[in-house]
Amino acid sequence: MTAILSATGITAKHGRNTVLRNVDLSLNAGEIVTIVGPNGSGKSTLLRVLIGALKPVKGKVTHKDGLRIGYVPQKLHIDPTMPMTVRRFLDLPTPVTDDEAVHALCTCGAQGVHSQQMASLSGGQFQRVLLARAILGRPDVLMLDEATQGLDQPGSARFYQQIDAVRRDLNCAVLMVSHELHVVMSASDRVICLNGHVCCEGTPDVVSAAPAYRELFGTGTGGALALYRHEHDHHHHHEAAE
Repeated sequence: MTAILSATGITAKHGRNTVLRNVDLSLNAGEIVTIVGPNGSGKSTLLRVLIGALKPVKGKVTHKDGLRIGYVPQKLHIDPTMPMTVRRFLDLPTPVTDDEAVHALCTCGAQGVHSQQMASLSGGQFQRVLLARAILGRPDVLMLDEATQGLDQPGSARFYQQIDAVRRDLNCAVLMVSHELHVVMSASDRVICLNGHVCCEGTPDVVSAAPAYRELFGTGTGGALALYRHEHDHHHHHEAAE
């Protein structure tokens, strides 16, 4: 498979601190890859390098020709006193037709909100509108930085299902940064465990069994991983949860 996006030997700084050292990563068409790691492990920095918002100190990023990236930021602050409808928000930075706006909202599970004020949306609706804006350019890659922060667990799970539906609709690849191991594990084709460097990567099964992963996250996630395995194998998972 040819990678549509790859990074080789990325070393990057956040201010004076070197937060990434010699990171390699590749993304193939249509796959969902999740980057997990503790706070301060360089996850957001890596996304910024990949979208070209930050220049690495060393290493290079290559995109296939004409690669279109849709980006869903970690947080977006909208001044609650400023009137801004969802429909108007979708016109930033590039105006779109009403049909495109409605289609994107429907694809993202946010139908019917176009005339609402951005400030009045619930957390889940807000994230879906951000997702709708990110897919308006029909991206080849959708990148999401901790996109479910502030949503409860059922809300997160629904949002991940939505992303999978969007991926199928657009036939795009998805690269997510997340700290929600339980949900991510069930939603990803491949998981990359990052702590300044790539500690381990592979299918969710492989990563959850890797010593480097357990070192970073402890076996405290045993229950979450057991749940993940249970969903996949439908075996009894009491032993794993202990």
